[in-house]
Amino acid sequence: MKENISYFQIIIETVSTFFVLLIMTRLLGKKQLSHLTFFNYITGITIGSLAANMVLISTRDFFKELTTLIIWCLLSMIIAYIGLKSGKARVVLDGEPTILIKKGVIDKKSLSSTKLNIDDLTMLLRQKDVFSITEVDYAILEPNGTLSVLKKQQSQNVQKKDLNIDLIMPTYIPTEIIVDGKIIADNLKELGLSNDWLNKQLENAGVYSTKEVLYAEIQSDGQLYIQSLGMY
Repeated sequence: MKENISYFQIIIETVSTFFVLLIMTRLLGKKQLSHLTFFNYITGITIGSLAANMVLISTRDFFKELTTLIIWCLLSMIIAYIGLKSGKARVVLDGEPTILIKKGVIDKKSLSSTKLNIDDLTMLLRQKDVFSITEVDYAILEPNGTLSVLKKQQSQNVQKKDLNIDLIMPTYIPTEIIVDGKIIADNLKELGLSNDWLNKQLENAGVYSTKEVLYAEIQSDGQLYIQSLGMY
């Protein structure tokens, strides 16, 4: 704890740390504050620990520690910027979603690669109010460790089987095709679609270059949702 330091100095250091941390968190953005990925979570804890140590632990060189805090925040901002501009870097830094259940079947390889077992999977499903794997069409482990679940048509609320409604099975699972002007080739291949098909869909929508597209998603009925850069 701080010893032999005047109350005035404690007040100055605490107020300075408070406002520097306030400014840095605003600059870091909502992604950092929401702990959207594991990296964001770790950097958030580290920034909080550095700030707490500056206030609570006795030191004769407050400004060196303040500089450390600012440098750490700036490094986090640089990493976030790199991830924003490069899809490949974003995968390395943030990770990517992993499909654990595909068309109702558990993917053992994906389960193993994420270091999860069946009990872990069922626990994550129960947290989504799913108590039987037979209800699940797709289950996707997100980069922040949460599980996204798409239930089978007959298990979705209101359950269509209870209303005797004919089920129309979706052609595709909604999947991103273009992000920040770049085609997600792996997703296109996974859906069995070609670049020619994509180009035709874009042309039909009056878009002649993927660089004009902020986000494009294949919907369950096979239609392509497109948001161009000029729409925001």
